[in-house]
Formats: sequence, C-alpha cells, structure tokens
Amino acid sequence: MMPRKRANKRKNSAPVRPEFYWPTMRFNWRLLGNGGLLLMVVASVYFGTLWMLDQEIRSVHIEGRFERVSSMQVESAITPFMRRGFLGADLRTLQRSITDLPWVQQASVRRSWPSTLIVSVTEERAAARWGKDGLLNIYGELFVDHASHIPAELPHLMGPEGTELEVAQRFFELDAQMKQRGLMAVSLAVDARGSWELGLSNGMLVRFGAVAIEVRTERFFEALDQVLAPVADKVDYIDMRYTNGFAIGWKPGVRTRLAEQREMGPHA
Repeated sequence: MMPRKRANKRKNSAPVRPEFYWPTMRFNWRLLGNGGLLLMVVASVYFGTLWMLDQEIRSVHIEGRFERVSSMQVESAITPFMRRGFLGADLRTLQRSITDLPWVQQASVRRSWPSTLIVSVTEERAAARWGKDGLLNIYGELFVDHASHIPAELPHLMGPEGTELEVAQRFFELDAQMKQRGLMAVSLAVDARGSWELGLSNGMLVRFGAVAIEVRTERFFEALDQVLAPVADKVDYIDMRYTNGFAIGWKPGVRTRLAEQREMGPHA
C-alpha cells in the first residue's frame, strides 16, 4: 500500500494588507460657534473703540512765547497732519516739521482727549551775528544761515566754517572781563591762519595774532589796567604780537593833541 502524501498546509492566498484606523475628531459645534461669536464681538468693540477715538482733530493748542516765530507758521506745519485723525497723526513726524521752522529750537506735541493736540514751542535765542548774515544761538550753534533781520545789538563774530562754538566761547569770556573794566566787546574774528582780532565798543581793535593767545590776552589786560585805561578812548588799535610788549596806534589827531599838551604843560 502506497503512502499518502501529506497535504500541503500552505495555502496560496493574497497578501494581507494592514488596516489603519484614523482617529475620529468630534467637534463641539455649539462651543465653536459661541467662541467665534465672542471673537467677533471683541473685534467689533476693539475696532469700534479705535474708530471712536480716532476722530478728527478739532483743536490745536499752541504754547510758548513768540517773538520771531508766528503762530501761523506753526499752524501751517500742523495742517497736513489734521486729516489723519486723533490717533492716526504721527506726532514724531509732526514734531520734526515744527522744529524745522526757522527760529524754533525745540518742540513737543501731545494728545489731549478727546480731540485736541497740545504743541509747545521754544524759540531760539540769538546770541551773536555770524559772518555776513548768519545767527548763532546761546549754545554757539549756527541756526540761521541767511537772516532777513539781524538785531543791531548783537555782537559780530567771524571765522572759518566749524569754528562757531570756539569763537563764541572766546568772545563771551573776553567780553565778561571787558565789562568788569567798564568796556564792552562788540566783535571777534579769527581768520584761516588762526589770527584773532577783538573789537571794542569805543572803536579800539586788539590784535592777538595766531600764537600764545592766552599769554597775550593776559598781557593785554595787564596793560589795560596799568597804562591804557585812562586813554582807552583815544586808542585806535593795540598790537599784542610782540614777544615782550605791544604797539599802540592812536586815533587820527590824538598824537598831535598829545604833543601839544606836552608842549603846553610847562607853561601852564
């Protein structure tokens, strides 16, 4: 009897594909609807508030003491910003447009509820005339290049570009010492070589030269105190450009009168 063949346990079948189970997402549509509604309400309140706040600027209050700057000039600088609204107005740019005006040293702009801008303006204070028609402020800064009007009482300072502060400081130092002696400085000039010349209200010119300025200045005041004070009004110029002394130039006619006085002295 022939042996039976074992049945083949392997069955020819198609490959089994793995099954994937996607997570099921359940939405609480009522909760989402309520959240969306709340968001819309918040956004509406926010933008509505902005709209209410950003109303037209209805008034501008300008503060400051004005002598050279007119309120019309300030208003003209502000006008382009009026249409942008109370919150929309760029205050920093507005401030720059005001400080760019002639004779304005500084400006500040702030909002005042509900629709007012408050503008504070500080004018420049002219301390000296510079060159032909420029003006220096109290900090020695050139703030007007070509002034249409220059106050007559301002001292006249001159020098190369960039020397404004140095010339101003030296002038006011000299003027302070002059006033202690009953005199007044009215001009100071330095040329491109660094040579200095001081002018006084009595017409006297003092030439300091370009070297040893401090030493020559001290020597000038010593000479003024000890020798020149009684005849200061008769002196045309004093030249301090000497190592150990100075030269005096007399006003026209003074030398002749002094000679006549010496001749008449013994006969008086």
